[in-house]
Amino acid sequence: MNDPRVAIFTGNYNHIQDGVSLTLNRLVAYLETEGVPVIVFGPTVENPPMDHEGEFVPVPSVPMPGRSEYRITVGFPESAQKRLREFDPTLIHLATPDVLGFRAMRWAQANNIQIVASYHTHFTSYLKYYNLDMLKLLGWKYLEWFYSQCKHIYVPSPSMAKELNEEGIDEGIRIWARGVNTDEFNPKFRDMEWRRSIGIEDSDKVVSFVSRLVWEKNLQTYVDTVKRLRQKYDSIKPMIVGDGPAKKELEHMLPEAHFTGFVTGDELSRAYASSDVFLFPSETETFGNVTLEAMSSGLPCVVADATGSRSLVESGVNGFLAAPRDTKEFARCVAKILEDELMQESMAKAARQKALAYSWENVNKKLLENYREALSEPRPQLKF
Repeated sequence: MNDPRVAIFTGNYNHIQDGVSLTLNRLVAYLETEGVPVIVFGPTVENPPMDHEGEFVPVPSVPMPGRSEYRITVGFPESAQKRLREFDPTLIHLATPDVLGFRAMRWAQANNIQIVASYHTHFTSYLKYYNLDMLKLLGWKYLEWFYSQCKHIYVPSPSMAKELNEEGIDEGIRIWARGVNTDEFNPKFRDMEWRRSIGIEDSDKVVSFVSRLVWEKNLQTYVDTVKRLRQKYDSIKPMIVGDGPAKKELEHMLPEAHFTGFVTGDELSRAYASSDVFLFPSETETFGNVTLEAMSSGLPCVVADATGSRSLVESGVNGFLAAPRDTKEFARCVAKILEDELMQESMAKAARQKALAYSWENVNKKLLENYREALSEPRPQLKF
């Protein structure tokens, strides 16, 4: 039997608009257009900021300590299990290894249903930001066990696959890349009048950062790099696109920056395309959706030489890879681009060209093929 009826379990679907929630909502919309029955289980909040795709069944959760915008699931209640039984899935897709993911895994095993998983958040790389590095080994041990129960593990990039391989997770890995809407993120949205309206001169060079404003995105490296650049170049103008708990502190640290706040649609497209270089020093990405959006917008990208980003940026072709947290190298790479107009133009074209190869339809079509392949194969042996 390889007709999928898919139940997805996630830690985020509509309560935060980020790469995980957007990716899963696009997947659900695609599956429904293909006639594939799908249902989603996950935490939520009152008046969630996103209008979600498909049928969504909320499960109990609590705010994460110190980061209340995130939710931690605390169970898989009988009411949700009843709806799952009524749905009668043929495939369980675990998009989170938390309590909900664990309970859904055990439910699938008890009911002899095939399990697949996707790796969205590089959890172990976040530990150092909370002074919990000593838990890294335990974290990887749990993840190795968790994913060993799954027929497939879908990862967004070859570099992420390589890192999982090095940690002992090396069976059933498939690439489920991320896509980009190349019409929405397009150089045509560059708007010089808008730049002037926010105090940017035509000769200024806008170095942008786009993401949720949390310190795990290595915001300190962005701040220090911009400050280093501005010591030599008066024309450098930082622009920070997004919102989050670090915003107020960032505004204090970079008073000269333009903060757009959280924007979507044409406003986001305009902010990308009206920049000159995209600077993204995060080393916790599994893929780097914002880097792909910047590339599609025609921006040379200077990013951390880390998992995810290195699968998108070819150093010297469409941008540069810099050693994580090395502000001197980040600044040198940005300056090299901005000092050479021909290089900037060449990298902008190469970035756009590479982005054109990523379409959501192709990406999700391949995942659906993987679903069908998983359903045609025997289930993994139960491991304790």
